[in-house]
Amino acid sequence: MTDPRSVSFWLDSLPADHNLSTRQRLSGDISVDVVIVGAGYTGLWTAYYLHQLDPKLRIAIVEAEFAGFGASGRNGGWLSALLPMSFEKMAANHGRDRAIALQRTMYDSVDEVARVTTAEGIDCHLAKGGYLNITRTQPQVRRVHEQIAYYRSWGFGEEDYRWLDADETSARLRMNKALGAGYTPHCAAIHPARLVRGLAETVERGGVTIYEQTRVIELGDHKVRCETGTVSADVVVRATEGFTARLPGHRRTVAPIYSLMIATEPLPTSFFDEVGWAQRETFNDDRRLIIYGQRTADNRIAFGGRGAPYHFASAIKPEFDRHAVVQDSLRTLLGEMFPALGDAKVTHRWGGPIGAPRDWFCSVGFDPAAGQAWAGGYVGDGVTTTNLAGRTLADLILRRETDLVSLPWVNHHSRKWEPEPFRWLGINAMLRLPVGADRYEERTGTTEKWRSKILERFIGH
Repeated sequence: MTDPRSVSFWLDSLPADHNLSTRQRLSGDISVDVVIVGAGYTGLWTAYYLHQLDPKLRIAIVEAEFAGFGASGRNGGWLSALLPMSFEKMAANHGRDRAIALQRTMYDSVDEVARVTTAEGIDCHLAKGGYLNITRTQPQVRRVHEQIAYYRSWGFGEEDYRWLDADETSARLRMNKALGAGYTPHCAAIHPARLVRGLAETVERGGVTIYEQTRVIELGDHKVRCETGTVSADVVVRATEGFTARLPGHRRTVAPIYSLMIATEPLPTSFFDEVGWAQRETFNDDRRLIIYGQRTADNRIAFGGRGAPYHFASAIKPEFDRHAVVQDSLRTLLGEMFPALGDAKVTHRWGGPIGAPRDWFCSVGFDPAAGQAWAGGYVGDGVTTTNLAGRTLADLILRRETDLVSLPWVNHHSRKWEPEPFRWLGINAMLRLPVGADRYEERTGTTEKWRSKILERFIGH
C-alpha cells in the first residue's frame, strides 16, 4: 500500500491524529443502488448530494488506493470558477445564454463548497481572497486586457473580472516586476486533502460505504467487476479523472498530463511584511506555460506548474510525480517572483496526472439505458467543477428536471485521443509550445503568435 503522507504536502500536513489507515476492501459480491468508481472529489460530491436528495439510496464507492489518492489530494488548492473550454465552444450547440449560465453557476459553486464545508464542519482552511492573474511583461498586460474585454463581451462585469493597476496589485501581493493584474473574487484558497478527507468522513456518516484498496478490472452496464468481487448496481458512476486511462477500454478517453508542485518551509512574518498577501489570494502570472500558487494557512507557498512530459501509452507511475528539472525551475521562478524568499527551503515535491479530453471540454453525463454515468476531463480546473459535477450527476441519476441538467457540458462527448505514437508526439509537442512562446516574449517584449495559434488549434479553442 502507498503511504498516504508520501503522496503530497497536503496529505503529509494533515493533523498527526488524522486516521489515514486503509478502509476495508471489497470482499465478495454485493448489490447496491449506485456504485461510484473513484473516491476523489467527483465521486464523494456525487455520493454526498445523492444522499442529501434520497437518504434511502444504497451507495458504495470503490477506490483502488485510498480516498484522496489522486488529484483531489495533490492539487494546487484553487477553489476557482475557471473552466477549460471557451464560451464559443459552450455556446456552439447550446446558445449564448446557456454558456453564460454555466459560468455563473461555477461562480455560485465556489460559495456552495464554502457552505457545505461550514455546515459539515470540514476545516479545509478556506480563504476567499480571489485570484490574481499578475502581468510581468507587456505581452502579458495586453493579453489580460484582452481577456477582460472578452469577458465583458459575454456579459460579465467589473464584479467578476477587473484590471488592477500596479499599485492596486501590490496592495494585495507585491511581486517582483508586477505591472498590474486581472482580478476575480470568485476563487478561494483551500487545503485540498482536508477537503477530500473531510468529505469522505461526511458521506460515511451518512451511510455511504467506501471500499479502499479495491481495484476495478471491468466497468460494465449495471456492474463493476473488481479484483476482490463484483458490485451490481442500477447506476455505475465513473469518477476516475486522470487515472481513467487505467480502466479497460478507456486508454484514449482522457490523457493523463502531469502537473507538478513544490512547497516551501513556513515563511517568517518578515516575508509577509514585505509582500503582503493578507487575504491568501491565489496567483499566477499570464505566461503561456501554466503556473499556480497560494499562501497556505501555515504560511508556506505551495506552487506548481506544467512542463513535465506526457508518458507513452498514457502510462501512470509513482516516479512520474517528481521531475527534478521542472521542480527546480519552479523554485527558481519563485525566487525571481519573490526575492525576499532568499534561501528558503523546499520541503515537499509532488505531482500527479490530470485528465485532459481531446477537445479540452469537461463533461458530465448519464445514459439511463446502460446505467452508466460519468464526470471529468477538468484539465486541472476540477476543485470547484467537481462539486457542480456531483450536484448535476445527482439530478441526472434521480431524473430531476433542474437548471443544472441543461447546462452545456451535460452529456457532451469528446472524441477519443489518437492512438500511439501519434498521441505521444502530439501531446509532447503541445507541452513544449508554451515554453518557446514564453521565451520569445521575454526576449522580445512582443506578443508571440504562431505557437499560440497552433496550441489553440490543437485544443480546439
